[in-house]
Amino acid sequence: MDAEDLDPTRHVTALRALARVNRVSLVAARVWREVLHMSRISHDRGVGLPLRLLDVACGGGDVMVDVASRAHRAGVPLVVHGCDSSPVALEHARREAERRGVEADFFARDVLAEGLPGGYDLVCSSLFHHHLAREDAVGLLRAMAEAGHRVLVQDLLRGTLGYVLAWSGLRLLSRSDVARVDGPRSVRAAFTLSEVRTMAAEAGYVGAVVQRGWPERFILRWSRP
Repeated sequence: MDAEDLDPTRHVTALRALARVNRVSLVAARVWREVLHMSRISHDRGVGLPLRLLDVACGGGDVMVDVASRAHRAGVPLVVHGCDSSPVALEHARREAERRGVEADFFARDVLAEGLPGGYDLVCSSLFHHHLAREDAVGLLRAMAEAGHRVLVQDLLRGTLGYVLAWSGLRLLSRSDVARVDGPRSVRAAFTLSEVRTMAAEAGYVGAVVQRGWPERFILRWSRP
């Protein structure tokens, strides 16, 4: 999906495949738990402003649309933003938000070149860091910390089990040739748990928690002191 000349129809098919993978992988559920936790803290402190959430490299927007829908049903005030560099992905995300009847703002951003806008309570990202060189991945972690009070990153773990799960899972979940090729390739490009912990330390994430999660993912959580 990184190829600039990828046919838009095949791109959207791959985005839909990724949305299915995200659902099975509980990506939105983890983001929603963070939102609920922060909402309860805000309520206890008597803060009435809505929480502000940013998804970095949001792709087809399925995670943010899901979280926005959960917030609406639960009556949790939430401002949902997503950024991506792909016009095809952004257009698909906007259509999905409209189809689901939720409010979410998806905007264009080259996060490596332009950085991130600030003022967010939670900045999250899923399945993006493995696309980056190590130096860029650390730089993005720093940018996410500057943009928000809390950070949640979910991504692939490099290893044999992850490779097998990606290869077999995408053949069960999708007919997208793009997704079937990208999945195993992405696992090979991913980081290990120890590498993520080292990168978090280099990014200044004091007190960060890095855990293994289903299905062979790393879950990185950090809060500004």
